[in-house]
Amino acid sequence: MLMDCFRADWFHNRSIIQPFSEDSTMPQRDSLTYDVVIVGAGPSGLGCAIRLKQLAQAAGRDVSVCVLEKGAEVGAHILSGAVMEPRALAELFPDWAQQGAPLLTPVTQDHFWLLTERRSWSLPIPPSLHNQGNYIVSLGEVCQWLAAQAESLGVEIYPGFAATEPLFDDQGALKGVITGDVGRQRNGEPGPRFQPGMELHARQTVLAEGCRGSLTRLIKERYTLERDCQPQTYGLGLKEVWEVTSPLHRPGTVIHTAGWPLDADVYGGSWIYHLDERRVSIGFVVGLDYANPYLSPFEEFQRFKTHPAVLPLLQGGRRIAYGARALSEGGWQSIPRLSFPGGLLVGDAAGFLNVAKIKGSHTALKSGMLAAESLWPLLGSDSAPAECLGYETALRGSWVGAELHAVRNLRPAFRHGLWAGLAHAAWDSWIWRGKAPWTLQHHGADHQQLKPAKAMRPILYPKADGRITFDRSSSVFLTQTTHEENQPVHLQLEQPELAISLNWSEYDSPETRYCPAAVYELVRDPQNTRPRLQINAANCIHCKTCDIKDPAQNIRWVPPEGGSGPQYPKL
Repeated sequence: MLMDCFRADWFHNRSIIQPFSEDSTMPQRDSLTYDVVIVGAGPSGLGCAIRLKQLAQAAGRDVSVCVLEKGAEVGAHILSGAVMEPRALAELFPDWAQQGAPLLTPVTQDHFWLLTERRSWSLPIPPSLHNQGNYIVSLGEVCQWLAAQAESLGVEIYPGFAATEPLFDDQGALKGVITGDVGRQRNGEPGPRFQPGMELHARQTVLAEGCRGSLTRLIKERYTLERDCQPQTYGLGLKEVWEVTSPLHRPGTVIHTAGWPLDADVYGGSWIYHLDERRVSIGFVVGLDYANPYLSPFEEFQRFKTHPAVLPLLQGGRRIAYGARALSEGGWQSIPRLSFPGGLLVGDAAGFLNVAKIKGSHTALKSGMLAAESLWPLLGSDSAPAECLGYETALRGSWVGAELHAVRNLRPAFRHGLWAGLAHAAWDSWIWRGKAPWTLQHHGADHQQLKPAKAMRPILYPKADGRITFDRSSSVFLTQTTHEENQPVHLQLEQPELAISLNWSEYDSPETRYCPAAVYELVRDPQNTRPRLQINAANCIHCKTCDIKDPAQNIRWVPPEGGSGPQYPKL
């Protein structure tokens, strides 16, 4: 079994605390101790692990570092456009090109289009979207390469293990995490293949879970890390990869769009990135602060592909991959306190996406490096876990902080609509150059923005044609999502009755439309006038949109068994 292999792989010189009890029917949890445990093998988590080992190597010291990854392999849950700015990578590995980092398609040209229903208008390219020197990449492949570098330095990486619970010491500091149990049945009882999760104790724990991580949410609430910042605001990004035959394909071409098919009061836009081997990355982002409960981000994406400026590129081609993921768009105003007793937040767990650049991998990677450099002095002490207060100062004083501060007004300006947002973005980019003497406020939490269904107009979406546009079921098939069928449902309703008494009655069940994987379904019983909500958890692709957008915050996403979920390392 996977858990048995995991135990066998751990270093022989590590002492096992709390071994399985031979006289008990319920095995106890094993425990291991590390200097640093990192939750998440994305750019920020791997950057932190690598930098810690580099510092230890330079100092001639040994520091034990463990990285947990809930995906079946590193990169399995990584989804991004992605155009990567190699600035942070060059700081971590100055010879990254010679070492074979998979940044293979340099950007050769940029375009920014404003779309109406039938026309496209080429607009001046904002300074933030000039991509000279950047690369079109699969971020999953980049993370796999970073993982190989980390392991060569002695980092222990364990894919297929989700961190599900925090551990606290007697003083209330975080002292590590518990990995998820394996083999629980749907009712929560241990099944025949049950194995309890492990306790991983650490002097410092780094949360690098990405957007809306389940542990990060708990830690933010426990330590009130968002007390002095504005609410985070999110977008849902949907992506497909196509193999195309069109002569319009030009490797290195980067296109971003705004406008149609979204109404002017809905924030969002698209990307079209021309990769090598006749591949195209095409995607769509919808801000989750939208008001109309009838809006479906997935269907808006499908409509986008039918635009006369987009369709000729895809005609005759073949869709080979699909995925979706929420992203943190709040930027500077929404950055929480980054440290707490026993740990740190890095990457998109803290919200370091540069929404003006539509990039976050470079800031995530750099935040992990800064976290390592800030933790390093604490690891040389024999004292109890402390709060690494120097990390936030270092982050805000770095080029990451400067970059996010300069674009702080772009996202909140769009709360007044597309035209006001574009006008302000132009003024801020070319006149103020990020130095406006004001900081705009965000709209508030995304889940508070939906209006009652009776106040909004329904949106009628065309039926999928199976060639350019598709339904959600066939799309989920491409994600290669797998979940153990008999495990407990990982999408939890805190008050099940609210799914009907509030969501259905007031908002016409928006979860059946905002979910990009058809997880939520209304089932009608002929004997009952009120439907019931069915949760098809096996479809879940871990995007976290339901956890963000549910109007009553009634849906909690918790990790399923490790290794579950989508499998798209090349997406």
